[in-house]
Amino acid sequence: MVTTSCPIETQPTVLVIDDEAGPRDALKVILRTFYNVRSAENAKAALEVIEREPIDVITLDQKLPDRHGLDLLKDIKHRCPDVEVIIVTGYGSLKSAMEGIRHGAAGYLLKPFNVNELTTLIQQTMDKKRRLDFLRHCLRTLPALWGSEKESARAWDKVKAGYAALQTVPGDALQEDNMNLLPLLSDILEATDRQLLNHSSRVSFHATLMASRLNLTASEQKSLALGAFLHDIGKTSLPSYRFSEDQILPSGEASLCKEHSDRGARMIAPLGLPIEVGQIVTSHHERWDGQGYPRGLRGTEIPLPARIVGIAQMFDHLTADAPGRVALQLDAAIRQISLQSQTYFDPLLLEFFIQAVKDTPVSSPAMDIVPAA
Repeated sequence: MVTTSCPIETQPTVLVIDDEAGPRDALKVILRTFYNVRSAENAKAALEVIEREPIDVITLDQKLPDRHGLDLLKDIKHRCPDVEVIIVTGYGSLKSAMEGIRHGAAGYLLKPFNVNELTTLIQQTMDKKRRLDFLRHCLRTLPALWGSEKESARAWDKVKAGYAALQTVPGDALQEDNMNLLPLLSDILEATDRQLLNHSSRVSFHATLMASRLNLTASEQKSLALGAFLHDIGKTSLPSYRFSEDQILPSGEASLCKEHSDRGARMIAPLGLPIEVGQIVTSHHERWDGQGYPRGLRGTEIPLPARIVGIAQMFDHLTADAPGRVALQLDAAIRQISLQSQTYFDPLLLEFFIQAVKDTPVSSPAMDIVPAA
């Protein structure tokens, strides 16, 4: 059964999915003052609502009579990736919370919930959705972002101004300090695909594992971490990009647009980032044997940070437990990546990297959880 409150055209729409009438009605009473509310008591009814009308935010009970809430979450994010989902449940645990966030949930609350906590989280999620929707619009309508440096700079000015208007960060702060660009760049990755953001975070973590073994300076470590995080920023230029469809082929080449390296480099050129960041974005698909792209660089012609990130991104593709991916155990991943020594990867760096991941207690970092909205 599906019920609705009186629609208010100017308000965002929240869909409450809960099999118990009491909590479902309580949420409707709490939210209807601020939002246009829809409700559903099971997964089937919820999907009917989603197919029938636009939904902004969903509150999702984890235990439903016809389907597990996490399975429904995955289906919702596949069908409607722009819809934000908050899990509200009495059957939660830290593990299930992490699992929900890994698959795209914006937040997590346990019953009995605090009303102020719930309304604050929903408002934060609405604010986040406005930012992401704005950036999705920019990526569709501002191809100059990956055009010439002058064109890209003008396009970035528009993006920064609009983003600042949706943020508490003053617009001039985005102009003055490139570190303040990190939330914007993170949101651009998430606006494209939440799993792309998760992948970027993990690759940054894996890449920086090698910093102490290579005696990198603090500045070099910072550039490596940022470049690894932005290595796939060019994929935000691809229409309807989905991380789950962007498989790495047996040849080691990405199955989607090879131009993402050059596009990404053009995209970040006006931002004044360290030169190493641009080198990583451009060259992380170059190969030790010279058979990579986009320049066909060989051996030490490939900048050191890009060689590191090339290894880190392949390791993540092998080990990440992400939608559309079959993750290998650590030992199997190490065997697989070791086969690429002296063809894809610098053999000495690969040796350092393998030792680093063996020495790291947790091989898959808790970086799938993005900063709070």
